[in-house]
Amino acid sequence: MTEDNKSAYIDLGLKEMEDSVEEKLCGKWRVACGLCTYNFKDVFTWHLLKTIVMGQVLSVLICGTAVSCQYLVDAGVETPMLQSFLNYSLLLLVFTTNLSTRKDERNLLQILKTKWWKYLLMALADVEANYAVVKAYQFTTLTSIQLLDCFVIPVLMLLSWVFLKTRYRAGHFVAVMVCLFGVGAMIGADILAGRDQGSTSHVALGDGLVLLSAVLYAVSNVCQEYTVKNLSIIEFLGLMGLFGTLISGIQLAVLETHAVAAIKWDLYISMLFAIYALCMFALYSLMPVVVKMTSATAVNLSLLTSDLFSLFCGLFLFHYTFSALYVIAFVVIAMGFITFNAIPTYSA
Repeated sequence: MTEDNKSAYIDLGLKEMEDSVEEKLCGKWRVACGLCTYNFKDVFTWHLLKTIVMGQVLSVLICGTAVSCQYLVDAGVETPMLQSFLNYSLLLLVFTTNLSTRKDERNLLQILKTKWWKYLLMALADVEANYAVVKAYQFTTLTSIQLLDCFVIPVLMLLSWVFLKTRYRAGHFVAVMVCLFGVGAMIGADILAGRDQGSTSHVALGDGLVLLSAVLYAVSNVCQEYTVKNLSIIEFLGLMGLFGTLISGIQLAVLETHAVAAIKWDLYISMLFAIYALCMFALYSLMPVVVKMTSATAVNLSLLTSDLFSLFCGLFLFHYTFSALYVIAFVVIAMGFITFNAIPTYSA
């Protein structure tokens, strides 16, 4: 073998080794990011499409609650605990009744004998999360609430990591950052349009209530994910209805007796309460289904578009000022949500 041939042979071997090392490094990076080589139809499956559609249905339902709340506030009615009580009562009538009629070991009495205190704490977290975020509007601005409410997502990811043993890839964190960037665009559009509504009487208290609400929502959502994936959706909704009705009923009697007595009931007010209660009931009934298909974190990312649906409704109902940033925000959040769901998580 000539010297030239030996040199060429060595160069070829070194190049193959470099290519092999580079391919291994790129492969590890792709696996870490969750960006393995997928075909188009492997990523954009019917399951992902159903997840996207059902996530946006949840956002529309939240929009329905927000719009009906706004009309109630405009009519001088501010009774958040009464509104929550109506929702939990519907859950009680439908799902708790279903549980109580079961004849097997998963009936209501058997569950209460062994795990009543767990469901009580879960319902307490859910009820107080709803109440805290509504009270926050009395002390801080809409911008602060929209920003700090996103705190639920990192808390959810942390709790899922610790208690559900869910492991995320780098691509999931990138997708979350993309969604939060979309929220930033939405808030920027609000500020430019002069929609920084709310109070500034006790900003620190209001911001603290929003953060408390985010933590409580995260706790409730993680409990929900564990229950619907390991036990049953009916059990979760039945016990949430039972203890949610009990807790919200007590708070209603303590905090809102005079406010409820002051309501001037007519067909218009009754219809607004009915719309709110039905939207919340549909939201609570459908959300466990979507959580079971995906995860609590993925569902909360999809719910980031609910404010945008409310804004789009506000363009026609409350004469808000339109901004192209709203459309950009919606597209960016949707891209982040799709990316998050396209990359599979894994368990420790």
